[in-house]
Amino acid sequence: MFDWMAWTLPVAVFFTCIVFMLAGMTFWELKSPTTMRKGFLPIATTRGDRLFIGLLSAAYINLAFVGLSGHFAEWFSLSEEPSIWISFVLSMVALALVMRKG
Repeated sequence: MFDWMAWTLPVAVFFTCIVFMLAGMTFWELKSPTTMRKGFLPIATTRGDRLFIGLLSAAYINLAFVGLSGHFAEWFSLSEEPSIWISFVLSMVALALVMRKG
């Protein structure tokens, strides 16, 4: 059923993290309902809004990295394309930033 997708370890870790975040946010929301607040994002958001925006940002960071990794190898004269773990870490940092300060 999933033969069309490249299920590598980074992809599996990324989706596992998303599942754990969604489950954790559900329990957190049940335990402590959220209120709207304004951070650096141009709108007032709830925790769920910030999670959604952060997950979209993380997905775009990963897609951009995958799309540009061949160019990175060429531009920086690397012997092979950079590891996808770099984009995973960058996307999780961006997600944490949006969740905390957004």
